[in-house]
This record gives sequence, C-alpha cells and structure tokens, in this order.
Amino acid sequence: MECSAHPVSNTFSQNPLFPQNGQNDHFLILKRHQITIASGNQHKVEEIVSMLGPLPIEVTQQPSHINTEETGSTYLENALLKARETAQITNTWTIADDSGLEVDALNGAPGLFSARFAETNKEKIDKILTALGDTPYRSARFLSVMVLCSPKGELIKDAEGVCWGELLKSPAYEGGEFESLLWVKEANCTYGELNQQQLSRLGTRGKAARIIAPYLRQAFGLEKN
Repeated sequence: MECSAHPVSNTFSQNPLFPQNGQNDHFLILKRHQITIASGNQHKVEEIVSMLGPLPIEVTQQPSHINTEETGSTYLENALLKARETAQITNTWTIADDSGLEVDALNGAPGLFSARFAETNKEKIDKILTALGDTPYRSARFLSVMVLCSPKGELIKDAEGVCWGELLKSPAYEGGEFESLLWVKEANCTYGELNQQQLSRLGTRGKAARIIAPYLRQAFGLEKN
C-alpha cells in the first residue's frame, strides 16, 4: 500500500470494475479507492500502511483539525469514535485503532488509560515500575483493536491484536515509553526494538491489520480470484 497525498491515477483509470463517464465520475472513483488512517501520528500511519500490504489505494492521514475525544469505555468504542468521525468528515473509508498496555499484577492497568497514565514517557515508566516493585510476576501484554469503517461511518470489521511479554525492571533504552519495558520472548528483545518484519508478525497492529486487510480488498473490489 502506498502512503501518498496524491491520487494513483493510473491504477484507477485502468480498473475495469469502475467505468469512467466523465470528470465527476473519475473523482468518485478516486474517492472510492482512498482510505484515511484516523490518526495524527505519522509514525502510526506509516506502520499501519506497511502492515496492510501492497494495495493500489491512496492512503492519507486524517486532517489536522480532527481531534476526536476518546470517551469510550473500551478500546473498540474509542477506535469507532475516531473512525466514524474521520470517515464522515472525509467521506472516505477509514481505519482507526486504540491500544494499551495491560499488566497482570496491576489487574490490567493501565489499559485503556495508558496514554494518560502520566504526563511524560519517563513518568509513565517510573510510575509503572514503582507500582510493580520487586514482584517476580511481571507478565503483561499490548492490546490493539483496529476497525474499518465505510465512508458513512458504518463498521465493516473490527480486529484485535495481542502481544504478550514480561516487563523489565528498567527500560532497555532511553526515550521510550512502555514499549521499552515489554520483553518479547519470541524476538529476544523489547517491543520497541522489534524491526518492521517482526512488528508485522508479532506486533499488535500487525496482527489486527492482517485480519482487516481482506475486508479492505473486498470493499474496493480488489479480491484475488
């Protein structure tokens, strides 16, 4: 999939599934093959795009003026809030996700409130390490819920991705957030040190994106025969 702010016009004009009858129809065709990632985080946008796989679709980041208030009581509710608002404003197919760190010894905290657990990354790390203390029970998981919505804001598919690990007693590197603490045994490194291939296979968004991708292809009439 290409992350670009410009239409991939050659792909659309040669698609026999969508005949063209003039300039207005061509505009609608472009919109039909456009998807917006409901996030203001460019890194997250690029990560989701790479995990969906190569598709002849124009991908854009949400407009800068959109700032959805995450008032849901679940990851799914928050993802839907973001996706539906962006879809209805942009009139495009939209993907959004919500995620968090869930620590077993803390009864699943910080969970839904991971992003608001503390003001800075260092404060988040210090707070969670203090809460854990010296307990040997340090199992935790990252969990992401991803949704695909139509331009009308209708939920087409939701998917969940989970990555289990154990929290280290100190971050593996400076400047990171919770991902610098979660040791992923299968990769022999922390979540934040996973390379792109490992993220696609073991990462929460990678797992969710693999479930979403066939529904996206189907929505655009790109399913392979």
